[in-house]
Amino acid sequence: MRLVSMSFFVVSCATHSFASIGPSSDLYIVNAIVSPDGYNRSAVLAGANATSAIFPGPLITANKADTFSVNVVDQLTDTTMLMSTSIHWHGLFQEGSTWADGVVGVTQCPITPNNSFTYQFSVADEAGTYWYHSHYSTQYCDGLRGPLVVYDPSDPYISRYHLVAPQEVIEEVIPTSDATLINGLGRYARGPTSALAVISVIANKRFRFRLVSISCDPNFTFSIDGHAMTIIEADGVNTQPLVVDSIQIFSGQRYSFILTTDQAIDNYWIRANSGPTGTSSFDGGINSAILRYVNATVEDPITNNTSSNPLVETNLVPVDGASAPGVAGVGLADVNINLDFGFNGAQFTVNDVAWVTPTVMVLLQIMSGTLTAQDLLPSGSIYVLPSNQVIEISMPGGSAGSPHPLHLHGHTFSVVRSAGNATYNYDNPIRRDVVSTGSDTTDNVTIRFTTDNSGPWILHWWVKYSSSVFFRLNVLFLDRAPNKIISTGTSTQDLRSSW
Repeated sequence: MRLVSMSFFVVSCATHSFASIGPSSDLYIVNAIVSPDGYNRSAVLAGANATSAIFPGPLITANKADTFSVNVVDQLTDTTMLMSTSIHWHGLFQEGSTWADGVVGVTQCPITPNNSFTYQFSVADEAGTYWYHSHYSTQYCDGLRGPLVVYDPSDPYISRYHLVAPQEVIEEVIPTSDATLINGLGRYARGPTSALAVISVIANKRFRFRLVSISCDPNFTFSIDGHAMTIIEADGVNTQPLVVDSIQIFSGQRYSFILTTDQAIDNYWIRANSGPTGTSSFDGGINSAILRYVNATVEDPITNNTSSNPLVETNLVPVDGASAPGVAGVGLADVNINLDFGFNGAQFTVNDVAWVTPTVMVLLQIMSGTLTAQDLLPSGSIYVLPSNQVIEISMPGGSAGSPHPLHLHGHTFSVVRSAGNATYNYDNPIRRDVVSTGSDTTDNVTIRFTTDNSGPWILHWWVKYSSSVFFRLNVLFLDRAPNKIISTGTSTQDLRSSW
């Protein structure tokens, strides 16, 4: 089976070209044949009802302080793929609703065919760019993913742009992924000249773009010919404005940027070059979409890529300028952990231990009163952390298949040392929830966070090598304050019974 690599998804709120749902809605999960780049394959789609399901899934929206209530209905029928499912709300903290985090084997059992499960949670203090996806084995690489935006009525940058413009989503699968999709459309090398996504903009305006990587593995370098981008958000954290002309983005990461349409009325290539595992070129319109000014001729662009000012992660500063938590200095946190990543030929390991999905999900183990690392399963993969303490995690680089995007659930963290950089910044580091581990053995990416959100939170990456082989790295941190971890009602127990 030919594999689809990456999918950029662009939604233009200015033209209302992309339907949205939420924050209260049904979300039907179904199978259907799709051909986003001219090649037919069965996929997993999502929609407000079974007949409206699309790939990628519909934009889910809410406002800051809203409560989500999303009833996920499993109507999967394709027996060649996984038929059970779950949904993780990537980047949302799930404070007080750990059970709704959607991680099979950790916070829930999978939703089985012809059953449903309602995820209900609030976003009291969160706003920004997020996404949702299946967190059951390889399933999200088969299509179950989509963008999620929480709007802030007090957005500090609202006066800096005229229009809320497209959201881009990147999505991919390996080995050597074949196609880059932008807003669900793309081409593959030596394939048909399929339609490309077109983002329509008005001249002499400022647009806010939301860029979301829903990739399974590769990172991408994103740019728009002839245009600079002013970054104002990273992973749901507002940043001080930073002007760049290209952005390297890893799986799960998100950025908002302001684009000023101050060029001649024309067509301009949007580029998302894949590396290191994808097809790296722009020949024939692969890895591309089109930025089209209103009144421009309808034709492919002839513009060139002249990018020379790439995003450097250490240049990102949170808008509040906050320092990293705890005492400044390497190893001076309350708890200091080194995670050494390895690969034994079949599985990734953390400190020489491979993750084994437990037969009883971790949340139910905790509910039963099991609260020590020695007793919780999977053995050796769970680190019990004290509440309201500062944790520093260091991660040497250069592991197999690097660089990898590492995502921590339930928190943002301060990146006090970034990949490709040997200095530590405890004064004003960027906060985010996905970071590259780096590709060089001299890298030692270091993050800090505070254990202020009780529950079992997974730290992980994915690497998919084929339609049936899926290597993953997982380690789980348990923030101990059991009286605050959950309020599940009966829904979790009902899922366990159906599973």
